[in-house]
Amino acid sequence: MPYTRKFYIADTHFQHNEIISSCRRPFLSADLMTEYMVNRWNEAVGDSDLVYHLGDFAVGLEDAARVASIFRRLRGRKILIYGNHDLRRGELHPTIASLAWDRPPAAALETTDGGHRVFMSHYAHRSWPAAHYGSYHFFGHSHGNLPSCSRSRDVGVDLLDVDFTPRTFVELVKDMA
Repeated sequence: MPYTRKFYIADTHFQHNEIISSCRRPFLSADLMTEYMVNRWNEAVGDSDLVYHLGDFAVGLEDAARVASIFRRLRGRKILIYGNHDLRRGELHPTIASLAWDRPPAAALETTDGGHRVFMSHYAHRSWPAAHYGSYHFFGHSHGNLPSCSRSRDVGVDLLDVDFTPRTFVELVKDMA
């Protein structure tokens, strides 16, 4: 079996027209943005790799067939730590719930990567499990408007070093304290 790499990403907002202007994304349309991100994803991620998506996978969830098509085109096994746009009235949106996630979507999750503990949530936390013992915290939601602190950082597509591409732990922590 091939070696499995882990990747992290948040806030793709596939098919979301309004995110282009509100986050100053350099795309003329949601379709162009979606295609660009699908291509970037597939250039980085292999079929046996694992991608932790830290919320806000897609918008326009009423078009379940379109969201499912985007999901199927993305390489790798996918785990969702859901965000506010993945919910409807406080529950996982049926379109998001119907996708073939590697495990049931969760509000928060921990993993280890390269011997390091990583706590993941869509939202930034000031404190997280094992924070005082060297663990890391990856989050989304803030679209680059909340600065990293200590071992906590935004992994959303809008950050320059993420650049609309799933990134590895090593890539994400290289400039952290």
